[in-house]
Amino acid sequence: MLAIARSELIQIFRNRLVLVTGLVIPVAVSAYFVYQHEVFADLASLGYIAAIVLFTVMAFGLYTTAVTTLASRRQNLFLKRLRSTAAGDAGIITGLVLPIVAIALVQMVVILIVLGVVATEPADVPLLAVAILAMIAMMVGLALATAGLTNSPEHAQVTTLPVSLSVIAVASWVGITGTEDLTLLKRLLPGGSATELVVNAWNGGVPLTESLLLLAPTLAWVVVAAALAAKMFRWEPRR
Repeated sequence: MLAIARSELIQIFRNRLVLVTGLVIPVAVSAYFVYQHEVFADLASLGYIAAIVLFTVMAFGLYTTAVTTLASRRQNLFLKRLRSTAAGDAGIITGLVLPIVAIALVQMVVILIVLGVVATEPADVPLLAVAILAMIAMMVGLALATAGLTNSPEHAQVTTLPVSLSVIAVASWVGITGTEDLTLLKRLLPGGSATELVVNAWNGGVPLTESLLLLAPTLAWVVVAAALAAKMFRWEPRR
């Protein structure tokens, strides 16, 4: 698994498309939100900025990159060759996705630290960490499911758009308007409860037990994403 992860990490930094979508775009967008934090804090809150930054990195840096990588490795039959080795299916997938998750996690931590320095630190760091881990699990699961529908790296630019744009749109909707109205709908949408959890973790003022209940919809999406991935993921190119 570690050998696969090491090899994949090298490939990521050699691929210009992945570097742009996975590193440049998320960092550029996040930098804009952090730079304009006073404007967006007046519009919503610092918790909203944290949530939209997290989902920007996860949508483009983690989700899109993972789908593109898996589609590329399937297209050139690398996945098929790996299955003929001693590595198990779980080890292969973990090795391919681990570097992408690690890079995205580093990006998110650095950006949030910068936001905390230029603005205000989060009220509950452990709760924020839990929210990030739950969001990562959801996005990785959705990436595996989407990869099953993606024939090539070029095709990934199309198949990843619905989820990428949806989670960012939901994060903006919930972060700006809150969940006082249409509470159930907003929390059940992918990313809705996670956004509210991040907002609570950063801004504070909400009881811990009430915030932890917001993990349930996100974890439910993890289960749904895992089920979809198990059904739709393909190891060989579609014929």
